Amino acid sequence: MPDYFPAFLDLRGRRCLVVGGGAIAERKVQGLLECGARVTVVSPALVPALSRLVAAGRIEHRARAFRRVDARGALLVIAATGVAGVDDAVAEAARRHRALVNAVDRPARCDFIYGSVLRRGELQIAVSTGGRAPALAREIRRRLEPMVGADYAALVEQVGRARQAARATAATPRARLAAGERAVALALGGRASRWEADAPVAR
Repeated sequence: MPDYFPAFLDLRGRRCLVVGGGAIAERKVQGLLECGARVTVVSPALVPALSRLVAAGRIEHRARAFRRVDARGALLVIAATGVAGVDDAVAEAARRHRALVNAVDRPARCDFIYGSVLRRGELQIAVSTGGRAPALAREIRRRLEPMVGADYAALVEQVGRARQAARATAATPRARLAAGERAVALALGGRASRWEADAPVAR
């Protein structure tokens, strides 16, 4: 059985805390901002990319060492200092304030972990090995990339509009389900043959 429950969180307008000001913290901050989160960074110093985000007013910066109170009110907390004692204190404070925590490269201290994600607009395909083999997750994601081209972003929007229109005239839950499935079948058309042609051959 998998160790982790797969889920996609709506972080729009929700407060998220990143502790650390280095390159890893910068990547985590960028990912949170892309999802519309309100991000606070706690670190005495920042890499230039984070400093630019502060100057642009896109993130809040507390230019000091972490304090337990920093975790109050956060939905997610990411410990990215690379210092075990500090990251442990961040994880403990996050749980005390009932926030979900990710301690970078320390799965045993995490409530959630990051997968390797293939993004095509609103389409996201996340690959996870439960923290056991991140490099394998990245390789599987890379092998999926040529099979799921950029045009799938437009496909998601097309199917979404068709599904909404079809479901608007359906009178029952079963009819709404069927309407959504018909919208998908019509939009996909001949893509099944494309998948079969692009799929890698097992060796």
